[in-house]
Amino acid sequence: MNRRQFLAVGSTAAVTSVAGCLSGDGGQGDGYGPKPESEPEERSIDTSTYQTKAYDGIEVPLAPIEDVFYWYQRQEARVADARKSNQYENAHIAGAPLSPAPDGGSDDPIADWSTDDRIVTYCGCPHHLSGLRAASLIDNGYEEVYALDDGFQAWINSGYPLEGSEVSEDRATYHIQGQSDAAYAGEMVMLEQLDAERAEAAPIAEDGSYTLQLHYAGSTDSRFRVEAPDYTTEGTLAELTSNTLTA
Repeated sequence: MNRRQFLAVGSTAAVTSVAGCLSGDGGQGDGYGPKPESEPEERSIDTSTYQTKAYDGIEVPLAPIEDVFYWYQRQEARVADARKSNQYENAHIAGAPLSPAPDGGSDDPIADWSTDDRIVTYCGCPHHLSGLRAASLIDNGYEEVYALDDGFQAWINSGYPLEGSEVSEDRATYHIQGQSDAAYAGEMVMLEQLDAERAEAAPIAEDGSYTLQLHYAGSTDSRFRVEAPDYTTEGTLAELTSNTLTA
């Protein structure tokens, strides 16, 4: 449907932009990417083969990045950012509006989109917030909704079009390991920055363990809150990554 003609774990990744697609104004897009100089040839995609994951009891299809970028180049899908406003303003997929998980918040731009539009949500964790947002859309009657399986960092690493005020920043990858009661398996653990609108999420595994992943270029003095079903803890990223978090 073509609708428009401390303790950093892992390596740092540079956030890059594609020439002609960089904007620092943080403006809200309509979900469509810029028209490429050459459109990829039409090909068949069998979305019935996609893996799914349940969020709030709703099965959400996980779309691989190669298919999402194909739709994006052909303007056959709208993309939406399911993270928080500070993350969005720093860097987001070119053309994507902010529609934070789980329900888009007030003045959600997706509310004006047709329920038969193809929509892909994304986040950086890699698909926990986007899965929650996609589930909410599906529950509200949107007919073809996917979450980007590979996450926003894969989009950055691929050099695909970006917008934002910090698209050239180097970002460290942080992994926060935690342990909850196994009775909470399947429920979400939330990570929120206390002095900015930044959040990530991760599910609790069958054994009660979880891993929160954050790509971050801000101050190492900033404090974060981890909210699990059975406890809450706060600290800097260095503090939160120094040991396994428990109740």
